[in-house]
Amino acid sequence: MTAPDMSLPVVLDRRLAEAGLDAAAVEALVAGALAEDLAGGVDVTSVAVIAPDDVAVADFVSRARGVVAGLPIVSAVLWIATGGSAEIDERVVDGMRVEPATTVLSATGATRSLLTAERTALNLLGHLSGIATLTRQWVDAIAGSGAAIRDTRKTTPGLRTLEKYAVRCGGGVNHRMSLSDAALIKDNHVVAAGGVAAAFRAVRAAFPQLPVEVECDTIEQVDEALEAGADLILLDNMSLESMRAAVALVRERGSSCRLEASGGLTLANAAAVAATGVDYLAVGALTHSAPVFDIGVDLRAVDLGARSTDAADD
Repeated sequence: MTAPDMSLPVVLDRRLAEAGLDAAAVEALVAGALAEDLAGGVDVTSVAVIAPDDVAVADFVSRARGVVAGLPIVSAVLWIATGGSAEIDERVVDGMRVEPATTVLSATGATRSLLTAERTALNLLGHLSGIATLTRQWVDAIAGSGAAIRDTRKTTPGLRTLEKYAVRCGGGVNHRMSLSDAALIKDNHVVAAGGVAAAFRAVRAAFPQLPVEVECDTIEQVDEALEAGADLILLDNMSLESMRAAVALVRERGSSCRLEASGGLTLANAAAVAATGVDYLAVGALTHSAPVFDIGVDLRAVDLGARSTDAADD
């Protein structure tokens, strides 16, 4: 494989920034993933089988229907793996629905380098597209309700920024990115503080500039959180009847507090939950349980004439 060029082109840096991603962090992640796959050695199969001057085109092709996410990250993988020599053509844009047999990206470069980069690129693209595809299913399930699908912090360590980007590609919205973005007072905080109101006052006093969300299990707790001045209330594992009562209570108070349903949510009951009038459905499954989207690489040789193979899955 060509010695990695860790400096992404300006246009790719800009595209990552526009997607809300840090280019330096993406570079480091990609370099680490490629290094993990090589484990200090070389791609022995490609080195043995393929001449160093062979050039090919790698087509990334969808095998299923879904939503694509992660193309700029794949471009970064291919750029770094080929030392900046690959010619990359992204055929679609992130967030687009695709049908089976759609070529989403093509890359021309040294055959050895493309095959060395294949698994890292597919791991990221399949994972992120799987999240985007599942998110879109949830978004479609509550279409027209006025509610939004929101993610959680149940993310893969080290991949949170990318996974939450994939949620946005699928039409969802992000909850807090970290523990420092906003306060979420959960049941254990309430126990430690001695009550909902006490926990709320403590957080508001320490971090007056941050929004404060309170997790509530009962309508009585919702009432207490509203009295305290919560910006958002998480309705934890409440029945539809209780959620409707919470919505009515907020409206009765004329409060601007928003409500978020959490726990026990499925695609089958999503529409009914959204119809209660809540503002958000918090779905941890978007990031912790999304199936990998099926995408493969079809290799087309350039310098060796008519030879054409499908790069094997491993």
